Amino acid sequence: MYQLPDFLKFGMIISEILIINLIFYYFYKGILCPGSEHPFDISFQFGFMATLLTISYVIGIKLRPISFFYRSDRRGSILSNVFATVIMMSVIFWIFALVFGFNNKFQSIRIIYVLVSIYVSLALWRYMCRWIIRWFRTRGRNLHHVIFVGNNEPIRELGEEMRHPFYGYRVEGYFADEPMDPAPQELNYLGKVSDAVKYVKEHDYLQHLYCSLPAVRANEILEIIDTCEKHCVRFYAIPQLRTYLKRKMQLEILGSIPVLSIRDNPLDMLTNRIIKRTFDIVVSAIFMIPFWLLIYPVIAILTHYLQPGPVFFKQKRNGLNGKEFVCYKFRSMKVNAEADVLQATENDPRKTKFGDFMRRMSIDELPQFINVLKGDMSIVGPRPHMVKHTEEYSKLIDKYMVRHWVLPGITGWAQVNGARGETKELWQMEDRIKKDVWYVENWSFSLDLKIIFKTVWNVIKKDKQAF
Repeated sequence: MYQLPDFLKFGMIISEILIINLIFYYFYKGILCPGSEHPFDISFQFGFMATLLTISYVIGIKLRPISFFYRSDRRGSILSNVFATVIMMSVIFWIFALVFGFNNKFQSIRIIYVLVSIYVSLALWRYMCRWIIRWFRTRGRNLHHVIFVGNNEPIRELGEEMRHPFYGYRVEGYFADEPMDPAPQELNYLGKVSDAVKYVKEHDYLQHLYCSLPAVRANEILEIIDTCEKHCVRFYAIPQLRTYLKRKMQLEILGSIPVLSIRDNPLDMLTNRIIKRTFDIVVSAIFMIPFWLLIYPVIAILTHYLQPGPVFFKQKRNGLNGKEFVCYKFRSMKVNAEADVLQATENDPRKTKFGDFMRRMSIDELPQFINVLKGDMSIVGPRPHMVKHTEEYSKLIDKYMVRHWVLPGITGWAQVNGARGETKELWQMEDRIKKDVWYVENWSFSLDLKIIFKTVWNVIKKDKQAF
């Protein structure tokens, strides 16, 4: 899809470099290095560190380009892109701090202030710029004129999609041998397919042409392509498989052969996996300190006196790509032989009173931060199921195994949207799997943050399905 001109993109990069350096200057003079008696040394150090941050930023946007101004951009990418940039800054800053000995001079907590301020400022700046672009496009500025060739359902759906004013498209109409029936709203019939070439030649303001003709009409398609290229009109082909696959698809090129993947998994991208894994490690490492010092001793003592047996419950579950791993939980039930085959119920007689309290407060899930640090799980993802359930439900529910394309999570999109607890009927598990698959295909860093927030809120308000 069309994006802003390169000079505006370059302007965005320059403005963000200025924001980064202004923030760093403020913290450097006021917090990191106040009241120094050697202004030249401060200037040199500041210049060096500012250059480092600038280099880090440039590397970050090289790996995750600024994309908020794309017409097809998804919500949430701003937060994840900025996070990737800040993570890159943090890593490079830390490496240089060790090499040049700055780690003794600049306290870690103060550096965190700088990085958080940069993250918030860049995110707000990009949101503001996106709002400005939206304002221009909804008022008829920065418009791109489009025509369609074909009269099938994909053309109708594309016309409906492009009617959204933010996208900045003005659809002039469509060419087809026969008009659509029923005629789509605000989509003008311009003539037969053979008239499209003449139309392109006579309308120099035209910028995009979308064609959905079948391959058997290759000669006509090639003539349209040739005419478009001679008149600076961008040609787009709409695959015919849209008539039976109504979903997002990802285009890949194998050699010179275009291949369409029917599922888009954002976590297939290395940079997205680095962002998610870095967040998992940092948060889990920070959490594990109070966990081992405060929470674990209390749970261990109470477990010893209230429900004799091991503190931890270990169970094999299916993780990434269906691979089995050992999942850790605080034991909330009496030791029993049905733990690996029978799902917990609301009034399960195997639960102890203390165990029931832990389950309702989600305390029993806390040891899974160990699984996160080991790389078996993520903080957010589809909840891992016991091996027996995976074997059963994979035969009963379509797309069940798609949920295993990402790491399982301590919490997930299904859990914060009511799909947790006992699954008495098949439709309940189907609903859970549907939500898990949606998460796999729509992952973003901001979505993970939203799920974490909703999880904490559900614990505070005491989710009735937590048992």
